[in-house]
Amino acid sequence: MSTTSDRLGEQAAVVTKDIREMGDIAADAAQEKLGQLREQAAGYYQQGQGQVESVVTAFEQSVRQQPLKSVLIAAGVGLLLGRLWAWMSR
Repeated sequence: MSTTSDRLGEQAAVVTKDIREMGDIAADAAQEKLGQLREQAAGYYQQGQGQVESVVTAFEQSVRQQPLKSVLIAAGVGLLLGRLWAWMSR
């Protein structure tokens, strides 16, 4: 027949084992969620990269189709920024 302290020790061992198992389950759940988040982030990255490539392509086509207009716009922006820089330097 086991004593009360023996039974208490056995129960403490069972509780300790259960807590470890719960910790393992929580760690597995966290790893699973992290994997899902990584997949989502990769999808968003690829989507954004595709959008940037579309914008760059459209910009390049616009410059090729209207080179004079593009040069004049760039010169105007440069002039504006130069004046702004000079004004701020005072």
